Amino acid sequence: MNDALRPATREDLAGLPVEVAPRLLGAHLTTLVDGESVTLRLTEVEAYHGLGTGPVADPGSHARMGQTARNATMWGEPGHLYVYLSHGIHSCVNVVCGPEGVAGGILLRAGEVIDGTDAATRRRPAAQRQRDLARGPGRLGDAVGLRHPRHDGIDAITGAVLHGASARLVLRASPLPTISTGPRVGVAGAAGTAEFPWRFWITGDPTVSAFRWGRGAGPID
Repeated sequence: MNDALRPATREDLAGLPVEVAPRLLGAHLTTLVDGESVTLRLTEVEAYHGLGTGPVADPGSHARMGQTARNATMWGEPGHLYVYLSHGIHSCVNVVCGPEGVAGGILLRAGEVIDGTDAATRRRPAAQRQRDLARGPGRLGDAVGLRHPRHDGIDAITGAVLHGASARLVLRASPLPTISTGPRVGVAGAAGTAEFPWRFWITGDPTVSAFRWGRGAGPID
């Protein structure tokens, strides 16, 4: 199996998030924050569209009602990272996808720390096992050191420095042959049901986060 890697381009990320998301599995994200580098192998992602993006409206997206100050990065150039604050605590990281002016993001839900374990562990001292360092979007954001609002909009294609940090995304030369897909984790209402099987993960990988239904979601008979 070809597991060679190559730098991501804007063209790689120009499609709809639901189309691009599976290609991020097995990709590497490297961050350099305040002189400390961490590299993740991405193992779980979720696609989110914005208002007018794609043939089906996405009621679970931050951009479902249009552009705001909070979600502005989602409407920008593909390859930037949309870093938002969840529950007032956790900085969560998304890769912006789609043409500029069309909102879309892919939430990085989980990854395996393959380099920079010492730095990730200092940022995630509560982690009991190495597999838990970036298991879940809040933990992932902590492990790679990207923080809202300082690093929202950082460019993972050029690696340009923003507030003492840089990020680089490299993709597998060929996509993984076998992945799993299903409803998004903890998303309320129809957006969190099997109507939106927009969560993708590497089957059987121990770093993939636990699934839970969102409020008002659940299996559809």
